[in-house]
This record gives sequence, structure tokens and C-alpha cells, in this order.
Amino acid sequence: MARAQPRRQAKDDKNTMKLMTMMTTRIHKSGRVQAPRCAGLVLAAAAVLALSACGGGDKGEKASQTAAKVNKEEITVHQINFVLQRQPGLRPEQAEAAGKQVLERLIEQELALQKAQDLKLDRDPRVVQQIEAAKREIVARAYFDRVGESVAKPTNEEIAKYYNDKPALFKERRIYSLQEVAIEAKPEQFDEIRAKLEGAKNMGEFVEYLKSRDIRFAANQAVRAAEQLPLASVDAIARLKDGDSALTQTPNGLTVLFLAGSRSQPVDEARARPAIEQFLLNQRKAEQLQKDVKALREAAKIEYVGKFAEGAPGSAAAGASAPAAATTPAAPAAPAASGLDANTISKGMGLK
Repeated sequence: MARAQPRRQAKDDKNTMKLMTMMTTRIHKSGRVQAPRCAGLVLAAAAVLALSACGGGDKGEKASQTAAKVNKEEITVHQINFVLQRQPGLRPEQAEAAGKQVLERLIEQELALQKAQDLKLDRDPRVVQQIEAAKREIVARAYFDRVGESVAKPTNEEIAKYYNDKPALFKERRIYSLQEVAIEAKPEQFDEIRAKLEGAKNMGEFVEYLKSRDIRFAANQAVRAAEQLPLASVDAIARLKDGDSALTQTPNGLTVLFLAGSRSQPVDEARARPAIEQFLLNQRKAEQLQKDVKALREAAKIEYVGKFAEGAPGSAAAGASAPAAATTPAAPAAPAASGLDANTISKGMGLK
């Protein structure tokens, strides 16, 4: 037995190195090697594996992957790493402590799972339905991810063109101090409100007018960088000068957007390149997903039954259910004069 121990230890070491290698690099079909999201995972895995391997039992390989045993069930290092990979911003020096915290949560989760199984909650129709729905979502998402992997990355020329075509986002980028007033009004009041807005010296004077007429409104303000604005409205807002305002029609009345102030903060192409590349890539993935789902719908036999057959969508609505990685915002609902969509002022364009 004394001679067999070094062999088992050597085998454990070999498996440890193999696991660490798999964790530290991910090789894609393109042949490029990417670093993992969190380098600290290597430290966490190595620490747990080393502690497990010290037992030196007959099942050394299995033990080296086991972090804890809860009754008859095991919690493995792979489960811990799976959770750690979804913790953004985890630093290497935090990995080991984070791994231990994750293990404790997994133990509590396993205890709850075992008790739920004892109570046969896993057979509850509502639980079964949720499990099936989650499974469908996960598997379908995996397919959409596979489709997205086939999309080519944008070229340097395409990135440069986007940079030059969007000066409001980059070369002429500004930080905006915006005030928004959502007004409940009837169509017959629009002309009067518009005239008062044009004649007001500032937003305060206009708000006082609304109060004097008992017109209901809600006001808010925010500071937004150009990339945090809805993409469809960036150019229109960029055309506003400090002190200018824009009026847009909404289902409940009108919305006033007032530019209280702004400051210039341009971004050069080198700094903008990673964000542009990711944005264009996500945009292409979304377009490819829509095309793929449309093709799947056209190739499939889809029959709507009962009340769902009334006004059933045709194949033209193919891409409606595809999850979009980053879609191009729809055309603004505002009048052409302003080019603003008041309902999306607080939404970012997704360029990160």
C-alpha cells in the first residue's frame, strides 16, 4: 500500500493540472485563446483540490473534485466554479474566500433540495412546470448562442466608419444635464402649452404656468452621457443648445425635454474601438438570430388552434421571439421636428 500512495497522489496532481488548464483558457473555434472571466477561479480550485487530495483515499480522483458531502450527496469543485464564474469583478485575492462562501450556500441549497424531495415538492405540478420552462429557456438560449458564434466580427474599416458616422457619440460627445416634464393634457390643450413653452424664459416659468392652470405633470432631471441616451435620440439631443427644449407627444399628453446645460467630453477612436466593436457584433448577432428564427418558422408547420387562430401572426413575424443581444432602437415616435422619443429618454443605448 505504501508504494501505491505516490501513484494516487501523482494522478491527483495530474487531474488538478488538467482542471486548472481547462479553467484558465477557453479555446474557441476561431482558434483564439481567451482568458477566463475571473482569474481567481484558479486559486479557488487549486485550494479546494489540494485540501481534498490530502485525504488520500482509494477514490483519490473523485475525492479531488469533492468539496463537501451533504448526507449522501456530494458538492463538487465544478459546482463552486460554476457559481464563481457568474460573479463579475472578483479579484484573485478574493477567490478562495468567495469559494468558501459559495460552498456554504450550496450546502444550504442542497439541504433544502433534499428536504423538498422528501416532501415530494419536486413532483408538484407547479414546480414541474417551472422546471420545464427553465429547461426550455436554457436549451433554446444555448442554440441562439451557437447561432451568434457564427457571426463575423466587424472589420477595422467598419469600426472606423461607425466612429466617424456618429460624432455625437464620440468626436463631439457631451455630458447632458436634462430636465423632463411629463404633462397630462388633452389634444385641444396642445397648442396653448406649446405656445407657453416657446414664450417661457426658463423651465421654472413654464412649470409655474402649468401649476396656475391646474395641469397635472411630473418632473424629473438627470445627468446623462451621450452613450446613455437612446440611440435613436442622440443626434436630435446633440442638436439642442443649452437652454433649448423639445416637445413631444405621448399617449397621455405631452413631454417636454429641457437641456439645462452640457459640457464637452469627446472620446477618441482608440478608446471607443472596443465598445464599437462589441456593439456592432451584438447588432449582427441580433440580425442573424432574427433571420435564423424566420427560416425555422418558414420550414416548420405551425398551426394555431382555437381562439389563438384568430389574427394569428404569419411568418413575417419570425424574429419576434428571438432574444436580441443588442437591437437597433426603433424609429422615434416624436414629431420629425424634434426627433426625440420621450418614452426612452432614460434608457441607454446599450453601448458598453
